[in-house]
Amino acid sequence: MKKIGIIGYGWLGERMATAMSDRYRIYATTTTQDKADELNSKGFHAVVAHFMDYQLAEPYPQWEEVQDLDVLIITIPVTGRSCCVSSLYNRIQNLSLFIGDFKGQMFLMSSTGVYPDVPEEVTEEKVPVEKVSGERLVRNTYPQVNILRLGGLMGDDRLLKNYTVFNPDFAVNHIHYADSCRVISEMIEKGTKGKLYNVTAPMHPSKNQVIQAQKNLPDTEAGEIQGKKVMSSKLISELDFVFQYPDPRYFHL
Repeated sequence: MKKIGIIGYGWLGERMATAMSDRYRIYATTTTQDKADELNSKGFHAVVAHFMDYQLAEPYPQWEEVQDLDVLIITIPVTGRSCCVSSLYNRIQNLSLFIGDFKGQMFLMSSTGVYPDVPEEVTEEKVPVEKVSGERLVRNTYPQVNILRLGGLMGDDRLLKNYTVFNPDFAVNHIHYADSCRVISEMIEKGTKGKLYNVTAPMHPSKNQVIQAQKNLPDTEAGEIQGKKVMSSKLISELDFVFQYPDPRYFHL
């Protein structure tokens, strides 16, 4: 049975572990001992780890189990919008100390937020890895890393109708968490390395259309859908991937 490490056992990490635990042995990091104890009681192998945004006085201890892992999935934020470049550099340096010279298959969960808000269809070529500080820093150290730019993660308790929404005529760039897990699973089975993919549902209705559908109200959309549409055509073409949830209007079903 392959061993998978999930760095950052948050909302997405939890769902990844649940989806994969019947086929893989799960190792994970979390930020509290109580959470680590809970995961260990479920049969996972969890440790506490914090990836600080400052340079540590002492070297960060390496994860003891990391060299036994076949796959590593990084879900902690590494894009520059949440912090300055120096803080981002320190966070990734501390992460690198933790995982050492890991040579196995690796996934970095990035975001479609790296793209500018332009009213057009956007592909990976619009913003290459070299233009995104966090992605570039990770790939420079781990050239085998697959970078997945996830759209807005939805499903379960995350539905657009539950949020305050601006620009209701703008397109959504969402992904159901189940499809994000399936993308990773298929890439693991194929042994994929060094790829960059947008991971968004192929249909891009407006925010208003999604909310109407989730409230079981008729679709009253009349105007043109505005804003950018982040395309997953490269993922679909290269992996022959079929989405379980291609339309964000029906993520609640």
